[in-house]
Amino acid sequence: MLKLFQNFIKKEKLFTKNHKILIAVSGGIDSVALCHLFHEASYTFGIAHCNFQLRGKESEEDEKFVKQLAKRFHVPFYIEKFKTKEYSKEKKISVQMAARDLRYAWFEGVRKKFGYDYIAVAHHQDDEIETFFINLIRGTGIAGLHGIKAKSGKIIRPLMFAKRKEIEEYIQVKKVKYREDSSNSSLKYMRNKIRHKLIPLLKEMNPEIEETITSEIQRVRKIEQLFLQSVKAKKAEIIKKERGLIKFDIKKLQHLDNRDLYLFEFLKPYGFSGDIIKNISEGLKAEPGKQFFSSTHRLIKDRSYLILSPVSLVEPGQKFIIMEDYKELKKPVHLKLITGSVSKRFKLVKDKNIGMFDHDKLSFPLTIRKWNSGDFFQPFGMKGKKKLSDFFTDLKLSLYDKENVWLLCNGDDIIWCIGHRTDDRYKVNANTKKVFIAKFVR
Repeated sequence: MLKLFQNFIKKEKLFTKNHKILIAVSGGIDSVALCHLFHEASYTFGIAHCNFQLRGKESEEDEKFVKQLAKRFHVPFYIEKFKTKEYSKEKKISVQMAARDLRYAWFEGVRKKFGYDYIAVAHHQDDEIETFFINLIRGTGIAGLHGIKAKSGKIIRPLMFAKRKEIEEYIQVKKVKYREDSSNSSLKYMRNKIRHKLIPLLKEMNPEIEETITSEIQRVRKIEQLFLQSVKAKKAEIIKKERGLIKFDIKKLQHLDNRDLYLFEFLKPYGFSGDIIKNISEGLKAEPGKQFFSSTHRLIKDRSYLILSPVSLVEPGQKFIIMEDYKELKKPVHLKLITGSVSKRFKLVKDKNIGMFDHDKLSFPLTIRKWNSGDFFQPFGMKGKKKLSDFFTDLKLSLYDKENVWLLCNGDDIIWCIGHRTDDRYKVNANTKKVFIAKFVR
């Protein structure tokens, strides 16, 4: 086992003898076996243990056991107790997901603070097979079927060469003690259902099912590499970034073979589910303005592009104020503010990103807000009033651009459609003695 362990580390280039490794140890058979192999190989390591406080006395006993293990190997020991259930409720995620988030964030903190090069976790081949089925059931696309990587960033998995049965045999031969987690037998968890129900059933149909699935995972991994090269090439053709937005060329999307598959890969990182992506694909010929939402992002169909943006965090009707002494405003838009006297050298600047106003006509504080239906102003150079909706139509603004226009207001009057046009009623003229200037920084 030791030789296979060392050969796997070399083959996968996980780390060298000069590296310092932090091992995540629960006290269970897999992580304990990993510790013993590190000790036998004389690698430099420390032990980190998470107490999620989910199993009462059993959790406390696990902590004591792992602490003793670190003492026996004369290696550093790091422990953290987590309020896992509270975190789960706060974030509105499952307890298992909460525990995962908490432990990996903490491991990385320990790694950085104490100078470890990598974090070693005890995943093995059986875990990979179980994860394959979990991802297949949840529907994660090809990326979820390529198995568990032996090295991912600062996370290494030195036991990925071994099966659970081989680890058990190693532990028996070495007469090593470990802790048994009672939750491993609970069928309320999907992984345990797959381990204790699905895999035995599949074994009845194919006694070599583990080898078959492992072989298929390796094949999928190679296919994924080819597919990702194609996805990367199509991204370069179809997607562009502009003013912080991600835009998808609709015509090029429409000519794609296997469009749904590519859209899934393009949009999956932004939280869009398979069903929504199918609706997006079918809606490419819909009228401009159609919208699709994930929990974090919105996709708007414009005339020529699908426009992706984060969901707005601004509350409806929210206003931001500008006091007379402000020199700069950074939220919700970046404005540089100047107040000064009008001299003979003063010149009006015709720039849609600069607003110049007769200071004496203003009543501070000014406000900044989004536009509402029915809003109107008197565009600079015009004698009559114009509805903002008509003004936007004339400019051929997309729905996204309309929604992200900010208005500078003096009381109820809109004095500047920021980045587009100022109001003629507040313009600087021959009688202006003092000027207020706002520069829009894009």
